[in-house]
Amino acid sequence: MYDFKPAAPLASDELYRELLGAADALTAGEPDAVANMANVAALLSEFLPDLNWAGFYRVAPAKTGGVDELVLGPFAGRPACIRIPFGIGVCGAAAQSRATQLVADVHAFPGHIACDAASASELVVPVLRNGAVIAVIDLDSPSPARFTAADAAGIEALAGLLADRI
Repeated sequence: MYDFKPAAPLASDELYRELLGAADALTAGEPDAVANMANVAALLSEFLPDLNWAGFYRVAPAKTGGVDELVLGPFAGRPACIRIPFGIGVCGAAAQSRATQLVADVHAFPGHIACDAASASELVVPVLRNGAVIAVIDLDSPSPARFTAADAAGIEALAGLLADRI
């Protein structure tokens, strides 16, 4: 049995160093993308305090004549929106721009999609492979301004680790 939860509260740099180490240990050599996303979603939920949702949205090709969209992947939290078009909401903005979205107040974000009314802030990081978005890592918190630049950097490092594993 694995126990990857930190034993005590850690400084941000140490927390993300341990999170990356755990994610690397769980995903190295495993070719199944769903299994890797599921384990990492569980790690995020265990490692990061004050979250009400942590998980993945995967890129799905556009339907005939449509735009690309994100489809719900493995996560930890309450049931969530299943499909999100590129450019809509925080996740869609991250996918379309291929850039991290650090949102202190989701209610002030244009086009925010309220999958869980309890969410107040959000961090979404695109996972890029060969310059193309293949997924986004989505973190929601019930606390306003929960996420920092250090959180964004830590999750960006995680996205880099996972780019060839999901």
